[in-house]
Amino acid sequence: MHKVGIYSGTFDPVTNGHLDVIERGYELFDYLYVTVAENINKKTLFTLEERVALLKQATAHLPRVEVRVCSDQLIVDFAKQVGAKTILRGLRAVTDFEYEFQIATTNKRLAPDIETVFLMTKAENMFLSSSTTKEVARFGGDVSSFVPPFVQVELEKKYQQLKKKD
Repeated sequence: MHKVGIYSGTFDPVTNGHLDVIERGYELFDYLYVTVAENINKKTLFTLEERVALLKQATAHLPRVEVRVCSDQLIVDFAKQVGAKTILRGLRAVTDFEYEFQIATTNKRLAPDIETVFLMTKAENMFLSSSTTKEVARFGGDVSSFVPPFVQVELEKKYQQLKKKD
């Protein structure tokens, strides 16, 4: 029996903090789905297709990771569909816990047989968020330690395109 896990997020964009959780989660599972979600409460910088492409590039070195879109169903329904018994979530700081606890509790109510496992990100990534990364990049700050090099390039391109539109 294979241990299948799911790590879901908006990934707008994927950061080194996300990759830390993915790479460590990779060691816990025989197969890991990384799902890109549409969050109706967030306005994303990158399109769904762009976020999927960036994640595929970021996880190309992990052969047992599959990047998928999960925007039209609950994550627990996707888990049942692919045979996953575990949802992996990353925690940066105490401030993440309340939000993540609500999600995990809701998922447990909806699917009692699916567990949520939390991984603390490494200390050097605790401050990292996609929102902070975008804010720094938007104003030309150096995000080279926040994201993989190809994501930094895409952030720079995206903000150059947006400046041209203004």
